[in-house]
Amino acid sequence: MGVTIHFDGKLKTETDYRIVLKSAQNFAQENEMEYNFFTEANKLLLRVRDEEEWDYQGMTRGIRIQPHENSDPFNLEFDQDNYIQEYCKTQFANVETHIKLIDFLKSIRLHFDQLNVFDEGEYWDTQNVETLENNIKTCFHQIEMAKQNDETLDGPFRIGDGRIADLMHSS
Repeated sequence: MGVTIHFDGKLKTETDYRIVLKSAQNFAQENEMEYNFFTEANKLLLRVRDEEEWDYQGMTRGIRIQPHENSDPFNLEFDQDNYIQEYCKTQFANVETHIKLIDFLKSIRLHFDQLNVFDEGEYWDTQNVETLENNIKTCFHQIEMAKQNDETLDGPFRIGDGRIADLMHSS
């Protein structure tokens, strides 16, 4: 449930890393989004490929952008091999935020050997705003139906890492 942009890929070179980070910084500044650069010496990243877990532990670095107060952070967090696997939930923000993130990903994709994007809003593939809006409406409808069917469910909630949980059981 949700409208989330999932993406993964490996940058071609170290130069591409620097270009992508500068592009991300420019994107954040142009759109008046808060951002910060980071480096982690030893971080555990929980990853999934083809429905199999393949976690990474080691150095990470990148940039964290807050595209909208009601979206997940947009993290470009690369491992030591310049590989990234991330996601950003946008359905609680506005349609424009989702479109800006997709357009940004399209603008940097040439710096990757391959950039895989799965957009639950379907805007990546269709460029159709109406389809995106309908997917967001469907998401909200599903959330409300779940709440009606289970009175212990509530949400959305912002959790510790800044991400948003659609629904959680209340105590």
